[in-house]
Amino acid sequence: MDLVDGNFELREIQKLHGHTDRVWSLAWNPATGTGDIPPVFASCSGDKTVRIWEQSPSSRSWDCKAVLEETHTRTVRSCAWSTSGKLLATASFDATTAIWENIGGDFECVSTLEGHENEVKSVSWNASGSLLATCSRDKSVWIWEVMPGNEFECASVLQGHTQDVKMVKWHPTVDILFSCSYDNTIKVWAEDGDGDWCCVQTLSESNNGHTSTVWALSFNAEGDKMVTCSDDLTLKIWETDVERMVSGDDRTTWSHVCTLSGYHDRTIFSVDWSREGIIASGAADDAIRFFVESKDGLVPSYGLLLKSEKAHDMDINSVQWGPGENRLIASASDDGSIKMWELATLA
Repeated sequence: MDLVDGNFELREIQKLHGHTDRVWSLAWNPATGTGDIPPVFASCSGDKTVRIWEQSPSSRSWDCKAVLEETHTRTVRSCAWSTSGKLLATASFDATTAIWENIGGDFECVSTLEGHENEVKSVSWNASGSLLATCSRDKSVWIWEVMPGNEFECASVLQGHTQDVKMVKWHPTVDILFSCSYDNTIKVWAEDGDGDWCCVQTLSESNNGHTSTVWALSFNAEGDKMVTCSDDLTLKIWETDVERMVSGDDRTTWSHVCTLSGYHDRTIFSVDWSREGIIASGAADDAIRFFVESKDGLVPSYGLLLKSEKAHDMDINSVQWGPGENRLIASASDDGSIKMWELATLA
């Protein structure tokens, strides 16, 4: 089915309560939501806790299965599952990143990563689960090597951003790291032949980049396109030659494809690209927007598929597509709630 021609509506499935402060971030467990394994996701909040949610196979309702608390002493800003789904990393304003392991249904903190000078803003695992990246208000990006026995060794401290680093994200297939910052740039980091990590490209205003804080980024399923969102009220699409990148050519660069503007009227905090090619964005205007690539014409362009104006009562901090085939999406907000949605086709 051509998504551009479809009629869609965003149906609210359930509103989840439990957090007692704003909900900052959501992360789906990638090893769930397929076959007989019910989908699971984690949420983290200003209330210093992480909650684990699971969908009941019988009732289809979402229930909180665990509360991870008494580890972080300040806001938990970001959470991310390893590809295997066995480990959950949580980044906090207390300057630490905690690693949790699901041991017989109970989550135990098996490691605490220290090193950042202040608030840790984001955490991301690479595709193989061998590397973890963190970033902070201290302007640095750290790469950690995962060692046996849940040990984590700092492999590199990357200095390059001139302001608070908002997000780190590994490319889905290649060990190349992306970071975005309050300094309005996106930086691309790669390892040279000697095991040193360095910045191989900076996407800034001078090469069609953002003019204000870059809050988040996401890749399409193929890994040849990236979408970024910003305080400048725009989404930007970037592309690369992914085959060259996979072959190890570190001169492979990302170039600007197009800019989506005029769709949100306040800061866009979150963006997520689904496996079938739908981009979701969440913003401080309490709205969620959906975009798809328009196939007509020679120049690639992206159009609005659907908008949901008052999806939450306050700022939307995170939108994340579910792991299964159905168009399930979760959103998190300053209003303290999480909402589960289905992007449904109108008959």
